[in-house]
Amino acid sequence: MTRILVIEDEANIRQNIIETLELAEMQTIGAADGLVGIDLARKYFPDVIISDIMMPGLDGYGVLQELRRDSETATIPFIFLTAKTEKSAIRQGMDLGANDYLTKPFTAKELLDAVVSRLEITAATANYHEKKLDYFREGFVHRLPHELRTPLVAILGFSDMILAQHSDLKTDEIVEMVGHINQAGYRLLRLIENFLLHSQIDLMKSDSEQLQTLRRNFTAHPKVLIADQARQKAAQYTRLLDLTLELVEDVDVRISEDSLKKITEELVDNAFKFSSEGTAVRISTTITANEYLMSVCNTGRGMTPQQIAEIGAYRQFERILYEQQGMGLGLTLTKGLIELHSGSLTISSLPGQITKIVVTLKRMLLSSAD
Repeated sequence: MTRILVIEDEANIRQNIIETLELAEMQTIGAADGLVGIDLARKYFPDVIISDIMMPGLDGYGVLQELRRDSETATIPFIFLTAKTEKSAIRQGMDLGANDYLTKPFTAKELLDAVVSRLEITAATANYHEKKLDYFREGFVHRLPHELRTPLVAILGFSDMILAQHSDLKTDEIVEMVGHINQAGYRLLRLIENFLLHSQIDLMKSDSEQLQTLRRNFTAHPKVLIADQARQKAAQYTRLLDLTLELVEDVDVRISEDSLKKITEELVDNAFKFSSEGTAVRISTTITANEYLMSVCNTGRGMTPQQIAEIGAYRQFERILYEQQGMGLGLTLTKGLIELHSGSLTISSLPGQITKIVVTLKRMLLSSAD
């Protein structure tokens, strides 16, 4: 049953609200002041809290601030009751995190409409997050074992063969098998590194000190770094002739070298992975007064607007049609790293024609105070 906490110092108003809610088959809890209301909220975790603003002792603003500081009560929908009609009072409540307000006097219908609206929004939000969690579980649980097992099977299979048949194998056969082992090992290493980096990005988003430290880093020679990473990837796919570099002269860019290296690696890898041999992959950079832009273009499979909107970890599109390796972490990691450095990533694509990804980063300026 839905549980509502009513915090109101005037007994008659509190009782009228409780009776109205109980007639609508909602369970209610009453509190005559803010401190008692906080204790009851932490004890019962109501579905909605209705609180007067003007109360002796701790007022409604204080109640809301205290509950929002507590992670266990921070997301409970909060409706203010106020006799004030001034916009400043309403604005103050909303700035503190209130979800709605009712101005006294109000009708039973207005009260119930406000409560039901909050409950519906909460239910819709919970459903959305549950779907996202199911999506994460499906991608992670189903894909990770396969992605870990595939390179391990190759490593163990070829190494077992060498150990069992080394006396009968020719040197070039052993070298070929070792090459497969080496390739599988690097694939496994990249998978693990990407998984760990994805976790680190999530943690850093909520750590202001780490963010400040990270954003002090800069890359002094992005042109050299981007060119080196692009050529390495092109060589890996045996497509050096397909690579075109149009890079401006070096400027200092507000991003760590490791992060820029990872971003370039992932974007260029995707460009080659999702395009055919003989088609162009173009990496270019431009600068403005305050920004440094890198674009990566390929004429490959492309993405629909819906696929672009749904880019996330542990997801790959049309995997049944196009067999490919990896966990689908590349663009998610790239976007996360760019946003950690106060940058942005945009994607434009025409399926089957062209895909263009643009990374926008801040330049280091001599006049910058930070």
